[in-house]
Amino acid sequence: MDIILHLGAHRAASTSFQTYLRGADAQLAGQGIGVWGPWRTRKGLFHGLMEPGARPGDAERAAGRVRLAAEAAARRGLAVLLVSDENTLGTPRACLRARKLYPAAGPRLAQLLRGFGSVERAVLQIRSSEMWWASVLAHLVARGMALPEPGLIDHLIAQRRGWREVIADVAAALPGTELLVTPFERFASRPDQLLKRTTGVLFTPPLPSGGIWAHRGPSLPELRALLDERGEDASSLPAGEGRWMPFTPVQAADLRERYADDLFWLRAGADGLARLTEDPEPATASTNWPPASKERGRDDDGQTGRLAHSG
Repeated sequence: MDIILHLGAHRAASTSFQTYLRGADAQLAGQGIGVWGPWRTRKGLFHGLMEPGARPGDAERAAGRVRLAAEAAARRGLAVLLVSDENTLGTPRACLRARKLYPAAGPRLAQLLRGFGSVERAVLQIRSSEMWWASVLAHLVARGMALPEPGLIDHLIAQRRGWREVIADVAAALPGTELLVTPFERFASRPDQLLKRTTGVLFTPPLPSGGIWAHRGPSLPELRALLDERGEDASSLPAGEGRWMPFTPVQAADLRERYADDLFWLRAGADGLARLTEDPEPATASTNWPPASKERGRDDDGQTGRLAHSG
């Protein structure tokens, strides 16, 4: 049985992909593909496996627990086990505490590999850096964090860690694993095509009518309302509708340029570390976002998940 890891990232349509997978579980099982999503991995399966500072005995027991669960999946006759959990890279709060992108991705994935023994393929969906950080900040403010001070924003601009460094860490932690990178901007509304690129499945279950857009981020009016409910000052938020952009135009352009550099590096072969797949379906790729989901999203900072709006 081949193990395939979908690593996320957070704020890059991971929950939309997982929603699609869960709805297609029976059809995928018929093609020999099993799925573990957060509904499985965060119910204690990965507990103690990737936490920093875990005692050796705890980490070993956690690895054994994962190994036994994977062996049970193989005995059911599955050819592929697709494991999708963006917390394997870290959490949004940990990124913000460190003021950088997934600083512990390498050590966490090295620990995860102990549980599975080997991983055939890992898939990472990346997103333009100014949009990723903006979405993370909106997500965390909606969950109780205060609006960021200018010093925090300046620090995020000053640090230079980008997707290229994350990809290098992932490749080093998973030697011998094929690493596939997909851009959020191309695949966010096509979880069916992401599944096809991830697993090579011949038949992709159809998307539900209207598509899937789960765990979306709060808009400016929603953020203002949340801050008002908490008795916090929302006056520093810009007026108007739409998405909150905490960066100035110059700062956003700087982050966007770094993302373009990362994509250029990937298109040039990524030093042999990863393969970039950009076009989900050349002739028919959707250019329209599906309507917003009415369901509240999952908290990516814990095992069990506190329900709240996000995306």
